[in-house]
Amino acid sequence: MTCIIGLLDKGGVYIGADSAGMAGYGLTVRADEKVFINGDFIMGFTSSFRMGQLLRYSLKPPKYHPDIDLNEYMVTDFINAVRDCLKTGGYAKKDKDAETAGVFLVGFKGRLFKVESDYQVGVSALAYDACGCGEDIALGSMYSNSSLPPRERIQQALGAAEQFSAGVRHPFVIKELADETNRIEAANTIEAKGTDTDNQEPTEAQAEAGQA
Repeated sequence: MTCIIGLLDKGGVYIGADSAGMAGYGLTVRADEKVFINGDFIMGFTSSFRMGQLLRYSLKPPKYHPDIDLNEYMVTDFINAVRDCLKTGGYAKKDKDAETAGVFLVGFKGRLFKVESDYQVGVSALAYDACGCGEDIALGSMYSNSSLPPRERIQQALGAAEQFSAGVRHPFVIKELADETNRIEAANTIEAKGTDTDNQEPTEAQAEAGQA
């Protein structure tokens, strides 16, 4: 079931999700959302609503100290807290000494992470990622619609996943977690680039077309 899409844009982290709940061939449109904000974190989950409920209501992410590498924090302190939360809540599974859980996206400090079922923390080289049965369809859509605003990109990608995957169903929920420090830095960068562009002479082709 499910399609979860995460996107980074100008210091903010957006995560969108569908509302399908699957059990075999049965489908229920769920009112409890698959994307939520927990403190300084935004998350979107697949695999299990129970896992999502624990991440939303029981997980207490440990404090992040800026002097620690963010990747190190995520794969150690954060994941250790997630493991404890899921084990206490009765969701984590153990088979032949290998512990597994589910898959979810996490946005934190202007970064997007993907936690896999073996608790590895992945970081895409792109500014977006996805998980769930509609993942590949959504990623294809995100690749091709980069000119659209963030929410429209996610909405379109979720729509494509619903069109071609039986496990994806609207309504779609899209939430944003803004990191003000990253937003200010991004805005300053854009403003500086805009000033440079304004001072440039139009090209011959632009002048002929009446564009500057």
